[in-house]
Amino acid sequence: MAFNGGFALRLLAWLALFIGCATAFAFSIATADLPATRATLAIATLLAAFLLWHHVSRTNRELARFIDSVRFGDLSAAFAGGRRGSGFDQLGRALTTAIGQLRAERGRQGEVLNFYEAVIEQVPVPILTADPAGHITLANRAARHLFAHLPAHDLAQFNRVSSDLARMLEQRDASDRRLVLLNLPDGAQRAMVNSSLLARPEGATRIVTIEPVQAALNAVEVAAQSDLVRVLTHEIMNSLTPITSLAHSAAGLLAKDDPATAAEARAAVETLARRADGVMSFVRSYRLVSRPPKIHRRRFAARPFADEIARLFAADWPPPRTRLTLSVTPADLTLDADPDLLAQVLLNLLRNGAEAAAGLGEDHDIALSLEIAAGHQRDRISVADNGPGIPPAVLADLFLPFFTTKAEGTGIGLSLARQIVLAHNGTIEASNGERGARFDIRI
Repeated sequence: MAFNGGFALRLLAWLALFIGCATAFAFSIATADLPATRATLAIATLLAAFLLWHHVSRTNRELARFIDSVRFGDLSAAFAGGRRGSGFDQLGRALTTAIGQLRAERGRQGEVLNFYEAVIEQVPVPILTADPAGHITLANRAARHLFAHLPAHDLAQFNRVSSDLARMLEQRDASDRRLVLLNLPDGAQRAMVNSSLLARPEGATRIVTIEPVQAALNAVEVAAQSDLVRVLTHEIMNSLTPITSLAHSAAGLLAKDDPATAAEARAAVETLARRADGVMSFVRSYRLVSRPPKIHRRRFAARPFADEIARLFAADWPPPRTRLTLSVTPADLTLDADPDLLAQVLLNLLRNGAEAAAGLGEDHDIALSLEIAAGHQRDRISVADNGPGIPPAVLADLFLPFFTTKAEGTGIGLSLARQIVLAHNGTIEASNGERGARFDIRI
């Protein structure tokens, strides 16, 4: 800080006073019979020395006062004074500005703190905290509402609600997450409890959030039951439709009592019997929702199997509008799979292809090929159609349960097809071919 005139004049004045008093005091000591004057001059000299020191040390005092204000949180102090010189005015203004900035920053921090406290208060998830001493705090409105019935907020009371919750509040190790059962006045409820540690100066504080999930679990359970019914209804209806058509055809052939059509009627009845057995096997496989389809693998000839699939498909999508092309390579190819469940998958894929082509108003060209995949130890079964293809945006979601792009679709068929293929330890992939969609199965 640069000296200015006011400070220099006051400094010279106090210095001159001190020198004058000190000189007079020294003269009084050398002169006898002046005890009263000597005492007065001694006091005057000490006073002048104090005033000189006070004048020179003003900067240190102002800085010390500023530090004490910050230390004790007193941000109401002011340091700007009159014209004191030697930069004291600049120092005072700088310190006052600094205190003002600290005061403003504290105000902003207070506003942010109030905002987050309000957010925590309004969060619908109950939040609890447990300090190192074991004191439990209900941190927001949701927590106070959930545990309003507790007479006290200690581990003994929370142990009555849930022993698992009490242990999570008490533990001091790593974070934890678990599903617990809460015994509440309105009845038992399952909740997802998350626990984590927050480091604080006074020790690690545990934060526990409680997400009641009973209502969601109930809704999922109801939806799962409804979905199961839809799965069974969808698949059984898909199987019964061609069976019903074949039954009527067989009945019509038998009614003619014509030996020429007897063989055709016999083949239709045999196909009906096999498909009826397949439907029964399918229903038994999906009787319990918690169990995947039970696979009964066996080795069987691919060509007769493909011909039967073609007859069942033609009963629902007859020519000439629908043309199904079969390809079995080599001719004596055999498959190792569950023929009934595999037929369920292929009929779903063939119907999907026919429906896609029908949406374009064109004839339905569907291709079913069974072959030994080149370079693989598995057999490959492909279904292709001449429909509009699969939008790239939905390819990743195509096999998700109940995902569908059809206005009246259920989103069940492809999900079920994937489940059956996976139960065979196989793979199923969807892609766009030269004209429409293509599904490749490897088993």
